[in-house]
Amino acid sequence: MSDLIVYGAGWCPDVKRSRALLDSKGVEYDYIDVEADSGAEETVRALQNGERRIPTIVWPDGTHLVEPSDDELTAHLNR
Repeated sequence: MSDLIVYGAGWCPDVKRSRALLDSKGVEYDYIDVEADSGAEETVRALQNGERRIPTIVWPDGTHLVEPSDDELTAHLNR
């Protein structure tokens, strides 16, 4: 398992975009589909005070981004 987790759904264009960016940079991550895993959906909702916006990207240090732009995601990767 990777330390970076991407929560999403296969139909979501923002999830596809964020995953493509991570893939293009060779970043390893675990992808969890919130529609196939009710526990994952609960995790996402807990991080967002009841919301379920995707992608939700969680780093090993506990920080997370919700629906990040490519610039936001790149900046977080470069920190």
